[in-house]
Amino acid sequence: METKQVSPPRRRVAAIHDISGFGKCSLTVALPILSAAGIETACMPTAVLSTHTGDFEGFTYRDLTSDLASFGNHWASLGMRFNAIYTGFLGSPKQASLISALIDRFQDGKTLVCVDPAMADGGKLYKVFDGTMIDAMRRLAEKADVLMPNMTEAAFLLGEPYHDGPYDQAAIQKMVRGLAELGAKQVVLTGVHYDERELGCACYDARTGVFHDVLGQYIPKHFHGTGDVFASFLVAALLNGYALDDAARFAVTLTCMCIDATIAVGTDPREGVAFEDVLPQMMAMLAEKRAQ
Repeated sequence: METKQVSPPRRRVAAIHDISGFGKCSLTVALPILSAAGIETACMPTAVLSTHTGDFEGFTYRDLTSDLASFGNHWASLGMRFNAIYTGFLGSPKQASLISALIDRFQDGKTLVCVDPAMADGGKLYKVFDGTMIDAMRRLAEKADVLMPNMTEAAFLLGEPYHDGPYDQAAIQKMVRGLAELGAKQVVLTGVHYDERELGCACYDARTGVFHDVLGQYIPKHFHGTGDVFASFLVAALLNGYALDDAARFAVTLTCMCIDATIAVGTDPREGVAFEDVLPQMMAMLAEKRAQ
């Protein structure tokens, strides 16, 4: 009996991340941002945590590796199709291998594969990882249409030492070119700053050889979850027809607005940023884009 395909009514993304019950990041960020952007989001949770792993102690962690293949099998039995596959925190090298196989299974030649190699920050791997995760993420990066590492993750993927900024622009361009040589068609490197005034990302399209720096105001304070917020805004923009540099500008602008809103509220930086306050502006920006 032929399986009836479940086609996207508009745009559909498979979001493959963990769920942290408290501390806004991963799926609790990706799902509302993508949904508000008019994108149907199918979620594949890789792990369930009581909080994220940054600066919280005693968090619970339930690995969902054994469920991932069943998720993929069921989705395939329904004939589900995706405009994009967006991966974030994966709990182990085995999970990265499973998700790589899932990408092969659901990639139909038109599916945009967006990989956020979420495994490190501030020069260190996350507490639940060791060096084997670097090799696993490097192999997953080969599948990416858009690779979205931060500076720490980029250094690990390239096998280079991590350095704090400010950075030299020529060194950043060398870095994003090296990341593309891992297999990614486009690279968006976050945490880039050349001075103490601006912070943002560097974009590189390996197909055209074009670089773009997209910078916003530098705020010398760390907020957890900003990488997931940025990546989700970026994916939302790409699926709404933005070119890479415009999508990066969209994501930088909105992420800066989220940080400003969080500072105004005065919440604990561990709790993540107040992205909820910025969703109306995001929706207005997308509506203006669609009206053009």
